[in-house]
Amino acid sequence: MKKITLTTLLSACLLVIQASAFAEENTLATVLATQSDDVKARYQYRHPQQTLDFFGIKPGMTVVEALPGGGWYSKILLPVLGADGTLVGVDYQQALWPNFEWMKPDAIEAKKSWVATWTADAEAWRDADSAKITAFQFAELPDTMKGSADAVLFIRALHNLARFETKGGFLTSALEDTLAVLKPGGIVGIVQHQAREDRPDSWADGSNGYLKKSHVKEAMTNAGFEFIGESAINENPNDQATEGDIVWRLPPSLSGARDDAEKRASMEAIGESNRMTLLFKKPE
Repeated sequence: MKKITLTTLLSACLLVIQASAFAEENTLATVLATQSDDVKARYQYRHPQQTLDFFGIKPGMTVVEALPGGGWYSKILLPVLGADGTLVGVDYQQALWPNFEWMKPDAIEAKKSWVATWTADAEAWRDADSAKITAFQFAELPDTMKGSADAVLFIRALHNLARFETKGGFLTSALEDTLAVLKPGGIVGIVQHQAREDRPDSWADGSNGYLKKSHVKEAMTNAGFEFIGESAINENPNDQATEGDIVWRLPPSLSGARDDAEKRASMEAIGESNRMTLLFKKPE
């Protein structure tokens, strides 16, 4: 019988680890390659491959996605997480919505059934090899979900929580739920429109879409999270927003510029917003 040395065993283990890492990376790359052209057009600004790699998102995880909306990231996460994974959508709490002056009463009322509506819509985005789907609204985290998630992602989802914090403690409440839903050691990945630190706090309070990195870090550490690191992958130095600017002036919204060819060209030349990319974890 051939003698198996420790070196041979270590080499075999290394090959298995490398093969697993390659398979995970290849899965994400394959999923991204099969998205629609409209989705791919945003890759140059949203960098989903590098972002999800930085956050450590892997098949089989339970991932909570805050404010998933129409599913830009959801449609990537579902096949990446795979049949052994779970994607949990989470929306703002019901009491936040009346703070938006543009929200009509029937739209606010419809938010009461958001969990059922979103999960039904998201079922159309998955197949037999995709992650399972469930959902909740902040301030209504089910006890059965506590301590169940490997990761929570806030991708361009913090500014309205911060914007209305003084009107209902919405950011504080959302971060409490985030801490509760995570397993010990679970991570929080944040991509957020970033204001320069020398801009006025009164402007960079979330109402214009932007927050300062110092504000986000302080809120997260005050909520009990440990800062792990940050990445420059979603930064855009062309976006030098200041007082009078809103993030929605830029693509893809192009607010106030769609019918003005010169202004639209100027905004498209800037590209999507400058964004911080931060990683935190729940203490073990």
